[in-house]
Amino acid sequence: MNGESLNILQDRLEKLKADFPEIFTEGKIDIEKFKATFTDDIHVNNERYVLNWAGKSDAFKVLQIPTTATLKPQPEESVNFETTENIFIEGENLEVLKVLQKSYYGKVKCIIIDPPYNTGSDSFIYPDSFKENKEDYQKRIGDKDEDGYLMKEGMFRKNSKDSGHYHSNWLSMMYPRLFLAKNLLRDDGVIFVHIDDNEVHNLRIIMNEIFGEENFVSQMVWHKKTGGGAKTKGFISLHEYIFCFTKSFSENWDIEIPYSDKTRGMYNKKDEHFDKLGPYATWPLDTTSMAERKNLRYPIIHNGVEIWPEKQWLWSKEKTDKAQKENKLVFNYNEKANSYSVRFKGYLKDENGHERKGKPLTIYTGPYTQEGTKDFEDIFIERDIFPFPKPVSLIKQLINIYINGKPLNDEYILDFFGGSGTTAQAVLELNKEDGGNRKFILVQLTEQCDENGEAFKAGYKTIADISKERIRRVIKKIKVENEEENNKKLAELDFGEKEEKLLDLGFKSFKLTNSNFKIWRGGEINEGNLVQQLEVFTNPVKQGSDFSAMLFELLLKLGYPLTAAVQEFEILVDHSDPEKAFSTFIYLVEDGELIVALDKMNEHVISSILGLKPKKVIALDYLFKGNDQLKTNTVLQMKDAGIDFKTI
Repeated sequence: MNGESLNILQDRLEKLKADFPEIFTEGKIDIEKFKATFTDDIHVNNERYVLNWAGKSDAFKVLQIPTTATLKPQPEESVNFETTENIFIEGENLEVLKVLQKSYYGKVKCIIIDPPYNTGSDSFIYPDSFKENKEDYQKRIGDKDEDGYLMKEGMFRKNSKDSGHYHSNWLSMMYPRLFLAKNLLRDDGVIFVHIDDNEVHNLRIIMNEIFGEENFVSQMVWHKKTGGGAKTKGFISLHEYIFCFTKSFSENWDIEIPYSDKTRGMYNKKDEHFDKLGPYATWPLDTTSMAERKNLRYPIIHNGVEIWPEKQWLWSKEKTDKAQKENKLVFNYNEKANSYSVRFKGYLKDENGHERKGKPLTIYTGPYTQEGTKDFEDIFIERDIFPFPKPVSLIKQLINIYINGKPLNDEYILDFFGGSGTTAQAVLELNKEDGGNRKFILVQLTEQCDENGEAFKAGYKTIADISKERIRRVIKKIKVENEEENNKKLAELDFGEKEEKLLDLGFKSFKLTNSNFKIWRGGEINEGNLVQQLEVFTNPVKQGSDFSAMLFELLLKLGYPLTAAVQEFEILVDHSDPEKAFSTFIYLVEDGELIVALDKMNEHVISSILGLKPKKVIALDYLFKGNDQLKTNTVLQMKDAGIDFKTI
């Protein structure tokens, strides 16, 4: 009881919905569907198969507006910042994906994401006002408290199923992120997206639209628990889904996975081919499952006896004769039936000595959700600080695939719903297990932990803090394991040297921030701000910006990766007057291909740069301090040396 009289309108809508559910969209009457159901005068313009929702055009607008944001390095939060190729980024993932477009366009081999499932109780970012302009949206997602953490009331909205835009809100959140993610994929790259029943239907349609229906690979079912739990309309839900799409499917596109330990264990017999082909297992050569083909029905002669199949053999006579000569058939005699059966040997390795692989199944039975919890608790002593993390072994199975015969052993693996960092742990552990050089890029929102929750009590203010700490602990754990293994097997070898060569046990941490440079906005000049706008030309750097942050911003906007090799190069300037002597640093990028000057500039610095023979040079314009002659001479000298020179 709520103490109110009957809501006549709501009562009528409920009755109408019970009889005619097809005329409702997201709980409201759809006038076009109403007309199609109850009138003969039906005119549908531009009739086609397409998914539309309230706010789709706004989702495109958000997607198309470029960002001026950048990523600020956080060496103090990192492990082996200078040498690692693994990346962790803290910030709103839509803006981060935009920032990464130039540097990582078409370079990522595998994307794995576990986005909000839109259960009706989860919260996520979306423009909840569809009239909201870009400035208001940026202000809202940029709302921070006094400690610099994004505020829940600014960042999140609980997307209740009672909302009139329940599905639309989720679609508006997902569409631009998936679109930008596709840009980052290589042509032979794949994306895996976890989802459950709430949005599985909509996800398939928007992924068809973004990636192309022809690039759909599979909708896998993950059997995630053995029983029990909440019921869904009378059924106990035991599964979720994993979508797999590729960037560009072709006729020769193929996907395989290594054999499991269980499958590998089936190959337990040896013969004279063992050194080359490894152990073997046997399978029946007789088959009844194929369409009848007369050329597959013939006798095999063994010990002077003709052996006929019940229906037909799997192989042609030529292939069978060859296998028989090479001792790759097994003949079993049944005394009771007085007959032979024929089995063929299947070897673990192919003719080139490489271990064979199998085809992935569309149903994953396990690993179960409790294994994900155990994975997490094996790393963290603290309990209940992150609910329902995905099992590490599940993510390993997705990463440990072969595309067109090639493994993901030296590739970028991206997860822009980073959560607790399961994907990072999977990458690090796989590299340890097989010596691969996979590199992860994880993106996680600065989402505050519940102040009454166990995570906050354990000292973790944000989900990103949990994720970073998990990566640090996994790295430490692997180092300890490697040291123990090395002490047993290679006591005389300097393990530290070996580890540095083989394993990347580190990560660079970055945070999404505003640009370090002032933005010229010509359309907003007036008498009141003219002086400030002109200041941009004389000193474009915002107060408080440091050289490292500016350097990484320039690298990103020039298209260099966050792991580009950067060397600090000191230039000493002697002078007859000691008070005028100084030293300055320039940055050599990718073995001097690019030089960035952010500190000081004079004839001696310019001469030193020319002597290093770079292909490109970037310098801050205000370093010339209004000395037009010096700048003009620099431009001419760079041009004569064939160097692409630019100032900002």
